[in-house]
Amino acid sequence: MIVVTGATGTVGGHVARLLSAHHPIRVLGRSRGRLREAAPGADAVGADFADRRSLERALDGARALFVVTTDPSRPDHDENLLAAARTAGMEHVVKLSALAVTDEGATDLITAWQRENEERVRACGLAWTILRPRSFMSNTLSWAESIRASGAVLTPQPHSRNASVDPRDVAEAAVVALTAPGHGQRHYALTGPEPISPAEQCEHLAEVLARPVRCCEIPLERAYLSWARRYPAPIAQALLDSARRQGEGAKQHVDPAVEKLLGRPARSYRDWAKDHAERFG
Repeated sequence: MIVVTGATGTVGGHVARLLSAHHPIRVLGRSRGRLREAAPGADAVGADFADRRSLERALDGARALFVVTTDPSRPDHDENLLAAARTAGMEHVVKLSALAVTDEGATDLITAWQRENEERVRACGLAWTILRPRSFMSNTLSWAESIRASGAVLTPQPHSRNASVDPRDVAEAAVVALTAPGHGQRHYALTGPEPISPAEQCEHLAEVLARPVRCCEIPLERAYLSWARRYPAPIAQALLDSARRQGEGAKQHVDPAVEKLLGRPARSYRDWAKDHAERFG
């Protein structure tokens, strides 16, 4: 039995669907109804990351665990999951982290939280694998409304590049780590096949959608004000710091890990855009 957390999210949902074709899986979260929708056929178990006892019951009898947590203000979520995994006698934990942890210049709240989570995983006493993706290509779905409305994307630093990765590749890498031998005590940097800028992504979208998509620059300060309206101040500041690092070229490195793990090249942004064109209208 393999347990998947984050099954209602971008990567966890892909992981659950891929695993369920060949392995018994259990998906874990607060809403069993949403879990059943995200992973039909999986054993959906209600549990609260803040309640260690509920996690121990949910993990009982399982062999491996895929860990996705999303709240930087709750380090106890990772602590509780790892403690429950030890109690359940699990063999292997695969943790979704972020490649920013390797950047010494990244000191924001989100990156610091992920670094601490990695330390917890390495100290947990179980076999572990840590996946460190760059930003997801699917983040550009946030552009869909403005593309439908005006054929334009508003973004800071439109010519800065990021080796963004298809979340499907991240999920496939997770499945390999969870099911194949030889991945214990390993870190994997997961990137796309090339660094790409928002302006270049808009060009690919225009080609795929067969209509113009303009990429319009906005000041970082304006972007920050938008983030501050949507998120708590520390998260907005983290997004601002991340954008600045991208502008400085800190996110351009391409790593071969996806191709080595999957036996094929990483998907390109154009591949991703073709497969999700309908989401842009």
